[in-house]
Amino acid sequence: MSIVSEFREFIAKGNAVDLAVGVIIGAAFTGVVTSITEGIIRPLVSLLAPDPSVGLMLGPIDIGRVINALINFLLTAAVVFFAIVKPMNAIRHRLENAKGNS
Repeated sequence: MSIVSEFREFIAKGNAVDLAVGVIIGAAFTGVVTSITEGIIRPLVSLLAPDPSVGLMLGPIDIGRVINALINFLLTAAVVFFAIVKPMNAIRHRLENAKGNS
């Protein structure tokens, strides 16, 4: 089998195409998640704490930056979970139940 035919077979597999589509959609979706986090979640958090950033230095090590990154990750993960994963799971569950009852 030649390299060209192996490459063609690799590209033709659904996994490679699905992965490419997932990466492209994920990159495009980043703007949506960022806007929800920055436009809705952060203002709500700032009502509780006017300056939610953590400034914590341990010598030359900036622990506050790590804590801020973890908070940002958790906020983003929560937005993705509640805005996308939960609704998609509910839709999938309804469709499976509708197929089972048919």
